Amino acid sequence: MAVSADGRVSLSATGQLHGVTGLAGRSWKMVKFCNGELMGKKLKMSQTGHGVNGKSDVKKHVSMSLATDIAGEAKLRDLEMERRDARTVAAIILGGGAGTRLFPLTKRRAKPAVPIGGAYRLIDVPMSNCINSGVNKIYILTQFNSASLNRHLARAYNFGSGVTLGDGYVEVLAATQTPGEAGKRWFQGTADAVRQFHWLFEDARTKEIEDVLILSGDHLYRMDYMDFVQNHRQSGADISIASLPVDDRRASDFGLMKIDNKGRILSFSEKPRGADLKAMQVDTTVLGLSRDEAQKKPYIASMGVYVFKKEILLNLLRWRFPTANDFGSEIIPASASEFYTKAYLFNDYWEDIGTIRSFFEANLALTEHPPRFSFYDATKPIYTSRRNLPPSKIDSSKIVDSIVSHGSFLNNCFIEHSVVGIRSRINANVHLK
Repeated sequence: MAVSADGRVSLSATGQLHGVTGLAGRSWKMVKFCNGELMGKKLKMSQTGHGVNGKSDVKKHVSMSLATDIAGEAKLRDLEMERRDARTVAAIILGGGAGTRLFPLTKRRAKPAVPIGGAYRLIDVPMSNCINSGVNKIYILTQFNSASLNRHLARAYNFGSGVTLGDGYVEVLAATQTPGEAGKRWFQGTADAVRQFHWLFEDARTKEIEDVLILSGDHLYRMDYMDFVQNHRQSGADISIASLPVDDRRASDFGLMKIDNKGRILSFSEKPRGADLKAMQVDTTVLGLSRDEAQKKPYIASMGVYVFKKEILLNLLRWRFPTANDFGSEIIPASASEFYTKAYLFNDYWEDIGTIRSFFEANLALTEHPPRFSFYDATKPIYTSRRNLPPSKIDSSKIVDSIVSHGSFLNNCFIEHSVVGIRSRINANVHLK
């Protein structure tokens, strides 16, 4: 074993390291060794306590067990589990704006309450991603037409007959006015919505929270948020942004990032056009894409899914940018130059259900072979409200590449490449395509 001047410990074989410390009350956890070097916090030799005449007053042994695999490399297990600890993560799901681009679907409901896939609501997607990831401290911020959304959440994610959340909770927080000039405003944007509820993180229930997930309630995708959080913690980033590579056709619809060869975000531009758009091209092989993929998708777009260190988030919203209303167009671009902001690659299916066209196309994509997104993943299911509806009844009908939801009646009809919602009735001689 060798200890270098900067406090790093190197070992050439399996063994144990024993140390003596005078730091009474300090608890030591198992650490792991990777490639023979102590990872995580450096062991400060100056912390070794000494009493009178250099003798230790309190002796404590520090045991650091090394287990090598077949290749002879030590594996760090305890630290990995600590970094995946979902108990220290809270999620905030944003209920979205008025949803004018989805009208008339949003005439009487909030965007996250819009149906998707026949039997689900859009809010079920981030909620299920949280549950499947082990994140069970969830806040949902709503403002427009929230009655339908509140009713669905109460039925689907309660502690009685709905999806169980263990020791977690789901809180729906509606925009409200409070006494004082500042309290007369409704939510002015995504960042302002979180700012108005900053007091949540002064509550005793959130004292152990280290990182905060900011999620949108109108996206369709399946993601392990704890993989995202773990990457954020391992990199030491203050802010991490889930991103996906996009081509020229779609690039101007997103917030785009320029990154260095380690994934650190150097600049951020919200929906650039023309020359500004071309200036945001990057080498996406940095994020793990093949050379061919990188040439087809030379832009890195923000998904609107973020992880913030809790203290950084509160500092940005309350003190650093107290008048900024939006994460994508204000907070993130201004923070990239001051804080360690990192891109996290999500190279899988993701769709923003923000317009009637995207809603239509995302639903029909569910009927493709194979579908780009599937609700039929037993390991990572999408949850929703339980309904006491009978199975669908189908008489003398032909159905091709379609989804028929429960409680429906189909009689002597032809359904092709379509999604039929719950409690639907399609009568004779109808050809739905």
